[in-house]
Amino acid sequence: MFCGAKDGAVMMSLCDMSVSVLADMLRNKHCSARELLTDVMDRAKAVQTELNCYITFNDKAVQAADEADRRIAAGEDISLLTGIPVAIKDNISTRGLRTTCASKMLESYIPPYSATAVERLESAGAVVIGKTNMDEFAMGSASDTGIFGAVRNPVDNNYSAGGSSGGSAAAVAGGAAVLALGSDTGGSVRQPASFCGVVGFCPSYGAVSRYGLIAFASSLDRIGSIGRSVRDTFYLHNTINGYDIKDVTSFEKKISPELTGELKGLRIGVCAEMMKACTDAEISDALEAAMKEMEKQGAELVDISIPSVKDAVKAYYIISSAEASSNLARYDGVRCGFRAKDTGSLADMYKRSRTEGFGAEVKRRIMLGTFVLSEGYFEAYYKRALSCRRRISYDFDRAFELCDIIAAPVYPRAGTALNNSISATDMYAADIFTVPASMAGLPAVSVPCGRSSQDFR
Repeated sequence: MFCGAKDGAVMMSLCDMSVSVLADMLRNKHCSARELLTDVMDRAKAVQTELNCYITFNDKAVQAADEADRRIAAGEDISLLTGIPVAIKDNISTRGLRTTCASKMLESYIPPYSATAVERLESAGAVVIGKTNMDEFAMGSASDTGIFGAVRNPVDNNYSAGGSSGGSAAAVAGGAAVLALGSDTGGSVRQPASFCGVVGFCPSYGAVSRYGLIAFASSLDRIGSIGRSVRDTFYLHNTINGYDIKDVTSFEKKISPELTGELKGLRIGVCAEMMKACTDAEISDALEAAMKEMEKQGAELVDISIPSVKDAVKAYYIISSAEASSNLARYDGVRCGFRAKDTGSLADMYKRSRTEGFGAEVKRRIMLGTFVLSEGYFEAYYKRALSCRRRISYDFDRAFELCDIIAAPVYPRAGTALNNSISATDMYAADIFTVPASMAGLPAVSVPCGRSSQDFR
């Protein structure tokens, strides 16, 4: 469906509109939730071959849209998200809707319950359109390690949509969803949002319940929000955040004040270590131009130092891999997950089920995590990584005595070509700008501030 001026001079698809505009149209009966869903679903199916951003579509979405229309027609007190189509990353549990983590290990898994974040969206009247493609078990930076193939970037199909929430970012950027949930452990919402030119918000650890999020690294995992604008992303986050008795790490709901765009008096930290690590001139220039624009609007730029940033990536991959090794131990072909056929002994069944069920990147991290937790290496690696994590938090606390927010790049490159072979070491090192906030449990947001003209192939 398209709407606009009657003479056809201005025509815009519903799936390209903001949440506030759509909410106003729904309330004023300028369109129905079913019409909005149809428009977005048509776009999603049209771009699926091109982008590969979805794994499973929700066959009950029409029922949810009709319920939203009923609530609107009845004049009920409804949420801003009532009738708004939202995509869900495929490692976030959805009752009765397949949730695979893009892995053979969970290829046929249908959860008997929904994540708290999904329940809150559905209670608000949002319409779950489907489950988005991703890196297997959220381990990767290009959404190309899963069994359903790589997610392509809507801006340029020769490039990756980023990872691990690439499907969610590509769906929003491509008009195949109005909003989307992703997960962020070390940058998995922020980096694909940056690649696709949308907004990605990773909340404070504990702000959004992790109940129903299939675990990668429990002390780092967070459910984040993706939208086309800061305002849309703000609406999504404020719908899902808050305390949940089913997650002991969650805390009370905090509603941010209404967005005004006012920057006067805001102190913006410019981290010397991060700026030095940014070697791409276009990215540095775009960031500096954005900071100068904020300075013109009344913000103050403050030089700060976070010395431990240089060690954050190394400590992160030790801790996250150790936790992944522990969390993924349950997938053994007996308690849950894929079971290999025609096996001999029990030991052979375990070995083959995990060998066939997990992809290369997941196995790499399981082995690394098992190693750093093993006798003789626990003290040398894991405990030192935890000590580094404490130091990172301390350095951030010191920095925030001088500033209110910190400006930094999201990624060392503006994009990654799908046919570009990057070593695991280089892939891990590229998380230098996103991992520090993850280690400290801090909120972080990726906001577009430029578009690269370079060819990264």
